[in-house]
Amino acid sequence: MSDILEVRNISVSFDGFKAINNLSFSIGVGEMRAIIGPNGAGKTTFMDIITGKTKADSGDVIWGKDNISLINKSESQIAQLGVGRKFQKPTVFENKTVEDNLMISLNNERGFISALVYNYSAMEKKRVEKVAELVNLKNFLQKRAGNLSHGQKQWLEIGMLIAQDPLLLLIDEPAAGMTSSERRDTVRLLKNLSKTRSIIVVEHDMDFVRNLACNVTVLHEGSVLAEGNIDHISKNNDVIEVYLGR
Repeated sequence: MSDILEVRNISVSFDGFKAINNLSFSIGVGEMRAIIGPNGAGKTTFMDIITGKTKADSGDVIWGKDNISLINKSESQIAQLGVGRKFQKPTVFENKTVEDNLMISLNNERGFISALVYNYSAMEKKRVEKVAELVNLKNFLQKRAGNLSHGQKQWLEIGMLIAQDPLLLLIDEPAAGMTSSERRDTVRLLKNLSKTRSIIVVEHDMDFVRNLACNVTVLHEGSVLAEGNIDHISKNNDVIEVYLGR
């Protein structure tokens, strides 16, 4: 399996505190990986560096088969290359319908205002319906996003990312605030999405991570502490000491 993303010896400090410490990481094309670790382990900073929100002090981030360095690229340039990110708190257009949210997000060159008045083609509308079906929202296309449940808003935001057709999805704590049935549906959704793209899931819910049935990377103090499947991770004494045993 070739790598879609490789993080090489990245370090970053904030006011003398080393948030990321010589961290190396790679994820393959079509792979799903879960990232876990205690608070302050560097999970959010790690994603900030990949997406260009935070600049590393040293190291490199290499993207795709052409080995493009992301380290000096802007957030929008990185997004255009195929990296999509969903934050923990859903950021949808609450006064717009599910359909409108997905239409606005379609991968094109239009800005937000022009997207609102643009006359969408039959092909684009079909694309939106397909994405809505993928994220369990086909029957809610005309519902205002603000009236969705928390879990449905999470799905809508994932759908808004999928509409942009990224090659790598970074998803932050998708299970947070969801009901048990929504968590089960989200596991199915992520497994389905991982058939066509790479996914990094940052999550605290260990049952959720176990159900994803993917390899896990454990971060601690800004470095990789352990990697492997969930059973291997669960038996690792270092992981038990710093995370699972808490």
